[in-house]
Amino acid sequence: MREGCPRPARESDYDGPLMAEPAAADDKGQWDYGVKKRALEDALAEAWAKSRFPATRLRIPMVNGERDHFRRLDRYLWRMLDGGPILLPGGGDGRTRHVYSGAVVKAILALLGRAKAFGEAYNLAQDETPALGELLALVAERLGAAPRFVDVPRERVRAEGLDPLLLSPFSGTWMSFLDPSRAKSELGFRHEPLGSYLDKIVTAFLAHPRPDPPPGYERRAAELRLAAG
Repeated sequence: MREGCPRPARESDYDGPLMAEPAAADDKGQWDYGVKKRALEDALAEAWAKSRFPATRLRIPMVNGERDHFRRLDRYLWRMLDGGPILLPGGGDGRTRHVYSGAVVKAILALLGRAKAFGEAYNLAQDETPALGELLALVAERLGAAPRFVDVPRERVRAEGLDPLLLSPFSGTWMSFLDPSRAKSELGFRHEPLGSYLDKIVTAFLAHPRPDPPPGYERRAAELRLAAG
């Protein structure tokens, strides 16, 4: 959200001018979300400064977990299982740094009542920073699939009437990329290895399959036509 914010971003990189509101509808939705999150965080910081309201602000990137109600990783898993190509708007070279839901829960429980953390902000994130294509290859390996990734410009996806984030939620240009060093040193935060938590998510997906496809999958035929063209 912050103009010129470094990657990875530290807590001290928060202040500064915000990025301009984008024109594309899917980008604007992400921008609105970020602006509202910042407004909430600013309100908590102000409440601490004025009246010592006890709150700790946790900044987290894309969250992956067995019960993600947005079903973001599901969208890739379903496409891997159907055997067709997977579109990656913008390509698969962008670096990712997500966080596991279980790690976030543990961090929150450890912070309850911890007065030294009141009024502070901390980044939570995994250690690994794989490229998107590398991350999805790890997922496919655990699924026993051999997917084919197709790089395609976001503008071309939109021109076909498809939403880039519906078909590839990890391809978003507004995804944060955080440095968790402060949480490690001050809170003792530790994140389990990427491969370990992917094992859990894929195992849960296979053990408890949902009968209904994830959002956006109803346009799968249009995706395949685009990949073939």
